[in-house]
Amino acid sequence: MRLEGIHHVTCITGDAPGNVDFYVRVLGLRMVKKTVNQDDPGVYHLFYADERGSAGSDLTFFEYPGARRGRPGAGMVHSIAWRVGSEDALDFWAERLGAEGVATEREGRTLRFADPEGLDLELLVSEDPDPPLVAEAPDIPAELALQGFAGVRAYAADPDASAALLGDALGFEHQGDSTWQRRGSERGSFYVYDTPPPERGMQGAGTVHHVAWASPMDELEDWRPRVLAAGAQATPVIDRFYFRSVYFREPSGVLFELATLGPGFAVDEPAEQMGEGLALPPFLEPRRAEIERALTPLPESPRARSRGA
Repeated sequence: MRLEGIHHVTCITGDAPGNVDFYVRVLGLRMVKKTVNQDDPGVYHLFYADERGSAGSDLTFFEYPGARRGRPGAGMVHSIAWRVGSEDALDFWAERLGAEGVATEREGRTLRFADPEGLDLELLVSEDPDPPLVAEAPDIPAELALQGFAGVRAYAADPDASAALLGDALGFEHQGDSTWQRRGSERGSFYVYDTPPPERGMQGAGTVHHVAWASPMDELEDWRPRVLAAGAQATPVIDRFYFRSVYFREPSGVLFELATLGPGFAVDEPAEQMGEGLALPPFLEPRRAEIERALTPLPESPRARSRGA
């Protein structure tokens, strides 16, 4: 059994149009699925990724219009890191983000910044052999583009409490201090604990809701009893149409999901048109008119890399 690193990271936004502008136009990701939160269908679920919508590159957002800013604290992921291919890429992104008025901080082979709602992001020069997961943005050279997730950082008051579940049940490799790595046959991602701030965390715009780890389709059913045996309260397998999932909180409090590598985002629309229209799973299709009325209008073509395109 294996987990192929991170499958996706899901966050919260209070401003879907601004969110699309930043992640599509500025960061050059492709919107690969415009759908809704299946548990709360009046809420967008927007997926940004590489050109194919590959697991390992999917950053997703629930939109709660006008949501107040959140604050990461103990039991929450507080930073998301992408791979890039070179220090030249860091130079490119520092200049590009600066031109957008985004403050950046360079430290060696790392560039740190935040999105417009305060979500902390990092770009790391990576020498991992994982194939790059790149979107096609006309003004971003492919060799300088984001290449998929490197990992995430979380706040934990007692990181040792999570060791048994991460190491024994899920097969993460402990790499010293509070750093873990989960690699499969093709991809891997890190999971790092940091000391939490004194303030209590508060879910809201600019915070991470959960992190999902990628499971082969035929192994998801086998992961659930391992998680239960480790003491976590795991949900039954849930069919999300684009993938199947099991959810649970690991002992630090972070919400984990195990999500399958398929069937994928092209299951209900042509790959070249993914993300251009509102996609609904079959059980929500009868409610399309009602759902569309409740959603925030977005730019007509999410495939465009500028507002006016």
